[in-house]
Amino acid sequence: MDFQISSEHRMIRDLAQQFARREIQPLAAKCDREAKFPLEVHAKLREVGLAHLTVPTAHGGAGLGVLEVVLVTEQLAWACAGITGSLGINAIVADVMHSAGTEAQKRDVFGRLTAGQWGAYAVTEPSAGSDVAAIRTRADRRGDSYLLNGAKVWISNAPLAQFFIVFAKTDPSAGHRGISAFLVEHDRPGMQLGKVLGKLGQRAAPASEVFFNGVEVPVAHRIGEEGDGFMIAMKVFDRSRPMVAALALGLAQRALDEAVAYAKERQTMGKPIIEHQAIGHKLADMAVRIEASRLLVYQAAARIDAGLDNTMEAAYAKLFAADTAMHCATEAIQVFGGMGYSTEYPVEKLFRDAKVLQIYEGTSEIQKSIIARELARR
Repeated sequence: MDFQISSEHRMIRDLAQQFARREIQPLAAKCDREAKFPLEVHAKLREVGLAHLTVPTAHGGAGLGVLEVVLVTEQLAWACAGITGSLGINAIVADVMHSAGTEAQKRDVFGRLTAGQWGAYAVTEPSAGSDVAAIRTRADRRGDSYLLNGAKVWISNAPLAQFFIVFAKTDPSAGHRGISAFLVEHDRPGMQLGKVLGKLGQRAAPASEVFFNGVEVPVAHRIGEEGDGFMIAMKVFDRSRPMVAALALGLAQRALDEAVAYAKERQTMGKPIIEHQAIGHKLADMAVRIEASRLLVYQAAARIDAGLDNTMEAAYAKLFAADTAMHCATEAIQVFGGMGYSTEYPVEKLFRDAKVLQIYEGTSEIQKSIIARELARR
């Protein structure tokens, strides 16, 4: 069993690392303060070939796998989790096409993404977060169209998006089997964005409410068959959770790097604080959790690229990496002491950015439920 990534993978990782430090890190604090996504970063990412990694080459993408997405995401998130989270939404939109898109839909969506457009993924509602089956947005068939009515909330990239993947109930009496997915243009009559929502962390990634008031969507824009929406969402999670776990991994690594650098410089009692056992043990614990997270994340990505079931492994990775990010960000502040609470240092931002990783793409509690379910099934 080889735990080392290939030379090609190292090249992609190193390119992403260079990009993150050159193009993202210098902007991160300002974008966080202003709650603004830097559109120029998206353009530059496309120029260097690190965007649209899973889009097939026939559609202008790199034709790579989830492992490559994970490697790139880890490095970009080291510089800023918010900017990286926003960039990752287009990968989730591509995941929908990989999971259920027709050839015509793939040509359309992949073409838009590689041309620089933004997509958004609209599942969450005020009364339905991790419980996807509880969504209330309706899609009622009217001849060759559907009429969408309802509201979504916390839709990342909604203010940037030219099109949305929207999940709605086509048969409310059928529970999770009554959900369908649709491709919806951002400028359809009856579609309206709410204000950009204020957030604790990952503030560079814009999110807003989205309202549907009789939005007409052609039947040809339904993704999959009626009732396939829940299955599509679950398939997408298997692809997207390793990416989100990699985002957590990159943040955790940054927290450790900042803590180690500070602990080597800061002195108390006549020696650097890294030489005090209380601090050294904190750093050691962070390092072990990060390395364990990395192995889990890479495993989850490699399995799906190999065509293997990775539902449990994706849950392992998302759960452990998200909790590790929160742990490492918290401990980094403790290593910094009072200075860690100051906005002059980056660790307070890491702390704020980390918390939502335990919430979106399925809470940590949901991941444990998935793992328990898979244990029973297997």
